[in-house]
Amino acid sequence: MPNTLPVTIKTAAIGSGPSKTVLYPEVSSMQNHQWERSMNRTIVNQTQQLINQQIGNMPTTVEEMIGSYEIKNNQRQVLSLSLSNYTYHFHAAHGMTYIKSLTFDLKNERLCELKDLFKPGSEYVKALSILIEKQIKQRNIQLLNGFTAIKPNQDFYIADKVLVIYFQLYEITPYVYGFPMFPISVYDIEGMIDENGPLGRMAANN
Repeated sequence: MPNTLPVTIKTAAIGSGPSKTVLYPEVSSMQNHQWERSMNRTIVNQTQQLINQQIGNMPTTVEEMIGSYEIKNNQRQVLSLSLSNYTYHFHAAHGMTYIKSLTFDLKNERLCELKDLFKPGSEYVKALSILIEKQIKQRNIQLLNGFTAIKPNQDFYIADKVLVIYFQLYEITPYVYGFPMFPISVYDIEGMIDENGPLGRMAANN
């Protein structure tokens, strides 16, 4: 089936010189050009939001801004990608990085939030939070203020048969821990996954 093939990705850039360059992905060669334009608009908007977040946080001059991206999944009509932006401001103690991810359900032509991966009414927040708390203990992760639960729209991406829930710098851990990432196998949450959604297609054996 041609529509299950990986999406064609090109690299686009915003910037002025090696120390201020933001790279981001651009989707091309899709059959539905309107959907392709919508996806690219979403990617550009999120890239710009990260830039705005970095510039708006500090009154000082930006010395360095490096933006990059990673394609986490490009199969089974699911495109999941992460956009990162590292910025260093003049006289700052260290640079700051933010990561945001976008997951597109190509079959149903929609951008997915975390809730969209699960059956309506399922207690996905509670289930994922329990699995994450277990990993925090197993991996002996030092927390800033303890951990109770994820947000309903917590940051995530999909990588093959794994749902990765992650947190921003300082969100639950000290800066030195970087971005706390929690991989969760689709088989550990199979009962609540929307079978017609992205995780359902990942879990399928065919």
